[in-house]
Amino acid sequence: MCETVLYCHDGREWRLAFATAHAQLPVRIRCGDVELLPWGRRQHQQGQLPLGGWARLEGIYAGHWDRWFPQPVKLPLLSFMEKDIEGQARWYDITAGKWVQGLVARDGHERRVYVVTVEPRVEDAIHTRWPRILCG
Repeated sequence: MCETVLYCHDGREWRLAFATAHAQLPVRIRCGDVELLPWGRRQHQQGQLPLGGWARLEGIYAGHWDRWFPQPVKLPLLSFMEKDIEGQARWYDITAGKWVQGLVARDGHERRVYVVTVEPRVEDAIHTRWPRILCG
């Protein structure tokens, strides 16, 4: 599910876990600039947007996110950490030219970004969820 990420913003590298209270993710906006948005919502945070930091692709297609006006976005991450089915942390680099898909949800003035996840396609996958990685 992408529990921790590494990205570059304003000339610095940032390593942030979703569990960090005010974690933000970089979102590439149309003009090519990058904006930082809050990464999901935690139990103790105010707001109306969904709890958690991830959006299942099948839930997006099923319309579960429609009430929050979902907008697909590119997350320019360098790498991410995922725990395997045994709880072992593993880091994965993102190949140049590829990016993680995000979803920006909004409710009034509240905006948050969620990492879009998919189920692994291989039968012997060591992860139950995987960030959706695209190119282009």
